[in-house]
Parts: sequence; structure tokens; C-alpha cells
Amino acid sequence: MQLSNRITNITKGGSDGWDVFYKARAMKNAGQDILELTIGEHDRKTDAQILRAMYDSAATGNTGYASVPGMQPLREAIAKRVEARTGVATTFENIIVTPGGQAALFATHMAVLDPGDRALYLDPYYATYPGTLRAAGAVDVPIETRPENDFQPTRDELAVSAKGARSLLINSPNNPTGVVYSQDTMQLICDVARENDLWLISDEVYDTQIWEGEHRTPRAFAGMEERTLVIGSMSKSHAMTGSRVGWIVAPRVVVPRLIDLSTSTTYGVPGFIQEAALFALNQGETLETDVGAPFQRRRLLAYETLKGTNAVRLVPSGGAMYLMLDIRPTGLSGEDFALALLDAEKIAVMPGESFGRAAAGHIRVAMTIDDDRFITALTRLVAFAQSLTA
Repeated sequence: MQLSNRITNITKGGSDGWDVFYKARAMKNAGQDILELTIGEHDRKTDAQILRAMYDSAATGNTGYASVPGMQPLREAIAKRVEARTGVATTFENIIVTPGGQAALFATHMAVLDPGDRALYLDPYYATYPGTLRAAGAVDVPIETRPENDFQPTRDELAVSAKGARSLLINSPNNPTGVVYSQDTMQLICDVARENDLWLISDEVYDTQIWEGEHRTPRAFAGMEERTLVIGSMSKSHAMTGSRVGWIVAPRVVVPRLIDLSTSTTYGVPGFIQEAALFALNQGETLETDVGAPFQRRRLLAYETLKGTNAVRLVPSGGAMYLMLDIRPTGLSGEDFALALLDAEKIAVMPGESFGRAAAGHIRVAMTIDDDRFITALTRLVAFAQSLTA
């Protein structure tokens, strides 16, 4: 018996990019003290009030099948939040609730792509992007950006791949680099999308974590609302990673088709989790600011810790919970550096190569441990890099 080409092609028979993470977890499970700077998992847990709202909803019987597109009060709250943050008129009819941002990412591509369509995405990229596009039956086409341009894409880089493509996936603030796309960058992305009749899928799960500059959604640019689908999530903004609740903002004509897909796949999100998400959104920006504050603080600590070193260069980070470090002066690839650092210093980071060819010779650091241990890890990382250059 043979499995389908669709499922066996998700990783193209290679690594899924998480090898160093798996090794670090195995070492930790074996009792070793590992400083983990790998995945985007908050060091604070979901707020107790949110968990209480979830418990109360379940305890009062909200444990049956929930509305597949999401309960209307939650969709309305999401729409109100989106409109307030972006200035684009949005109603619940533009919203479908999904089991997290990853499910939203898959659903958007299923909605706009046919098997064999060329689907573009920017490199460096979040590690699941290429596999998600292949799972949707698309031909995934990475567009490499350059470290010397701080990984902001240029028109030439976009235009060379856009001819004959069907969609373009972007992510700002960006995982893994922390880069926030400038006004000019976002404008040229929108221009290329319109000129080449592309669907634009914008992953905006870090939209509340802006440390420098401002968040820009392509949906707000002229002529883009009807060709843009936006992915949002409670995971990063409200530290609700395990609750698996996200959403898609889409043109009204698209949402019924997304509901059809959800009916045939996930069948919605549990009602008690939706109630907790609604409660969380109703707390306003204060809670979101509190959740993001440690990353904003640790970013500044990292700038101070890395000041003056020639062995490690910090890619200018404007948002999200990550830093991208250029370790090419050590002469090692990102993967070799990460493995050597793990063995020598018991510090776990993600190799840049896990996020595409453009990030080769870099590592991604997640700012997800307490301040003192974070500074300790960075200090030892820098010393290790300097020992290699010496």
C-alpha cells in the first residue's frame, strides 16, 4: 500500500527543520540543564482569569459542538479589534475562527490554490510554511531576501518569481528575523500582488508585538482588501498557545467557502475555548501589553549584551519574540554553530537554515526565558562565538 504523494511530499523526504530542538529536548528530558532559546513559547502561562473564564464556560455546560465559523460574539469582537487596529471596515462576516494560526494558514491556501499552483513565500520563513503549501497541493516557491538588506524584500526579488504565480505569503513582524516591514516594503509587496493578480496571505500573529516602527497590514493598502487574507491568533498576543484559537480575516465572498472547508476538516473550535478567547479580547490592550512586555525588555537587554562584539551581529529587530543573530564571522553554518553551542554550553538555539537558505550562517534566539537566564545565555553565546573567531 502506498501513501499519497500529497502527504509524503510535505517535507520532501528531508528534515522538518527542528532537529536541534529535538536534540535539546532529549538532553533536557535526560536531566541536563539546558537554556532553551528555541521555540516561541512564552515563559509566562495563560492568565489565570482567562483560564477561569474557560473553566466556568465548560462547567456550565458549554462542551458540545460549537458553531463551525465561530460563535458570533467572538467573531464580532475580532472584527471590532481588526477595524480599530487597521482602519479597514470589518464585520463578523469577514471572520472565521480556526483552531490556531496554523490551521488558518492551511485553510487560506486551500481556499485560493488549486493543485499545482505556484505559491510564493519569503525566505527566511516560519518553518511550517513550505510544508503547509505542499500539503495544500501547491508548488512552494521561496523568494530569498538578503541579510545585507535586513531581510526586507525588494521589488526585483519579488517580481522575478511573481509571473505565473497564484499567491504570496508574507509575515510581519517576521518570524524568525523579528523584522517589521517598512511602509515602502509593504507598498511594493502590494504593488507586485496587484500587478500579477496574486492572492496575498498575511500572517499577522505578532501584530501586538511591535518594538520599533509600526504594524502595517496590506489589507489597508489601496486595492488590496479584496485580494488579501489575514491570519490572526490568540497564541502570541495573549499567551494562549495551547488553547489553539485563531482566525482568518477575508473578503465576505471567501468566508462561506472557508466554512465549508472547516465543516469537512476541523469542525470548529470548542465553545468553552471561544468563550475564554472572547473574555481575553474584552480585557483590551492592557493584557496584550503585559504579555509582550518581557520581549520588549529582553530585546533591549540583548542590544546591550551584544554591543561591541564582532563575532555576532544582531539583525535589526522591530517586533516579535525573536532575535536573528549573524554568526558568519565564526566560519560555521547556523546548524553547526547551534549543535556546537548545545554540546559545549548547553544552550539551545534554532539554526537559521531551519528557516530557509537566506538565513544560512545565522541563528534564531527566542527571548522566552527569564531576564537573568537570558542575559547569561547571551553572554555565554557571545563568548563561545568569540572563541571560534579567535
